[in-house]
Amino acid sequence: MDDSLAVFIAGLPKAELHLHLEGSFEPEQMFAIARRNKANIPFKSAEEVRAAYRFSNLQDFLDIYYRAAGVLRSEEDFHDLTLAYLKRVAADGVRHAEVFFDPQTHTARGIPFATVTGGILRALNEGQNLGVTSKLILCFLRHLSEEDGFATFKEAEPWLDQIAGVGLDSSELGHPPSQFVRLFDAARTAGLKLVAHAGEEGPAEYVWEALDLLHVDRIDHGNRSLDDPRLVERLAAEQTALTVCPLSNLKLCVVKDMARHPLKRMLELGLRATVNSDDPAYFGGYVNDNFQAVTAALGLTRADLVALAKNSFLGSFLDDAKKVRHLAAVEAYAAANGS
Repeated sequence: MDDSLAVFIAGLPKAELHLHLEGSFEPEQMFAIARRNKANIPFKSAEEVRAAYRFSNLQDFLDIYYRAAGVLRSEEDFHDLTLAYLKRVAADGVRHAEVFFDPQTHTARGIPFATVTGGILRALNEGQNLGVTSKLILCFLRHLSEEDGFATFKEAEPWLDQIAGVGLDSSELGHPPSQFVRLFDAARTAGLKLVAHAGEEGPAEYVWEALDLLHVDRIDHGNRSLDDPRLVERLAAEQTALTVCPLSNLKLCVVKDMARHPLKRMLELGLRATVNSDDPAYFGGYVNDNFQAVTAALGLTRADLVALAKNSFLGSFLDDAKKVRHLAAVEAYAAANGS
């Protein structure tokens, strides 16, 4: 990749729309918090943790992800985790982040919902001092029952005015969106935005279900959408945002080679694709690392990069006036930097 493109990416204003806070838990911070909480973890060093980050599928990753999350116990822990992420992405030119958290991962082991949410929200508020605005999305774990999701949604009620939306994550295969229709209906009635992981390892049919049964506002991942031309036509016509995560796809063997990643094809087909990091501590990089990886592998141009940055704001849950301001900032940056 041309060095000038790396410089261009570094300063390009962008939003991140697909980030799991628990997935930004860097090994060094994991050890520091484990020591603070006198928590046992099955690794002797940060290097040993990284050596374990060799996954053959989504479940391999989830097994270690949930184990690592077990050291998070206090409001301070969740605050520190969130603020560390915001500091990293502020340096990547991220102006707005819409982040996921998995309360069921923590409440199931006795951590109060208020502890989790209180720490995260406090850090997100402090993030504005770094130049990063944010929205919080509560994700339901799809390997658990819809009833369990309803119990979590009940716990969330005191914070719904500070939660922008709900999502659906965890093990996709065997857990289609159709299992969560009532839960998403309740969230929509409460005025929340809706997103769902679909078409990562699961088939294009899961994307149809997310659109037609859950009535989501955007699709997380969506790679397998390209298997269905009729679905592609619909996503393009409706300009439904896809929160694509290239390094995650490579690490989890969703794609075998970055040169075969579908992102460029998505842009060519008129899809509102965006670039995101998913679980950056586990998958090899934050937003700019993902931009650089696909640019090098797919030969993306400055015009492609500008389109992706614009898509990130257009696909966000910001109001129209804020979107316009961010789009203007992208255009100004591109004009000033030879795009």
